[in-house]
Amino acid sequence: MTHQTLTAVALCAVCAGAQAGPFAPAAGQSGSTAIAKTSSLIAAWASGYENYQPGSNVDAAFRTPDKALGPAVGNAFDVVALGDAGRITLTFSGSIYNGPGWDFAVFENSFSDTFLKFAFVEVSSNGRSYFRFPSFSFTPSPVSAFGSIDPTNVDGLAGKYRQGFGTPFDLDLFKNVPGIDINHITEVRLADVVGNGTEKDNWPTSLGGPHFIYDPFHTTGSGGFDLEALGVRYLNAVAAAPVPLPTPAMLLLAPLVALTVRTRARV
Repeated sequence: MTHQTLTAVALCAVCAGAQAGPFAPAAGQSGSTAIAKTSSLIAAWASGYENYQPGSNVDAAFRTPDKALGPAVGNAFDVVALGDAGRITLTFSGSIYNGPGWDFAVFENSFSDTFLKFAFVEVSSNGRSYFRFPSFSFTPSPVSAFGSIDPTNVDGLAGKYRQGFGTPFDLDLFKNVPGIDINHITEVRLADVVGNGTEKDNWPTSLGGPHFIYDPFHTTGSGGFDLEALGVRYLNAVAAAPVPLPTPAMLLLAPLVALTVRTRARV
């Protein structure tokens, strides 16, 4: 579902008295936007990280940011935990660009369709200025440490889908935003949502927003958002460094250098 149709769909859902939210459902259900870790559309994976700043409630066993690099494997322990209010920035072998549909997907390690822990997603094209994707949360009340969340109540937050399925993000949302080059995204930053209702979504005030964002709070050991991987659909490859053309001086010295090498080899 695009954000352009978000308001109309949400209002229709409210008018109809629907119990479920207006957003895409869980992985495997009709209308889901979940991206399978085996999707042939994934062309690359995050290859580096910067500024890992774990928050509280994270054991040492879950503070290995290298586990967020490379392909998602669907293993609950192949993650780096952000902890409450923690964050990490991922980098790539090139830059992400805006193509048709979603451009990258973030993978978490949820063991079910309803035990969902969230993170804000921010992008940068210069490593200094970051732009946060708009997020929406209709979860009506606080959620206990092992409570449930209906994924149809959530949009624009990483962690919407269970282990093995990524949440997609489309850079087209920033096409009219100054200060960001959506065809040259060099960093993606994940920031844990503290799910006790201290943070809010972007639902417009004209429609009764914003809303508090809730997720299971608080979890320990691997507290907060558990990042497994980030898959990229559209990646600009890094151009190889050009080979310098030989100068006249280099051409004149080449026979002498070759002779010196052969002479030393015989000694």
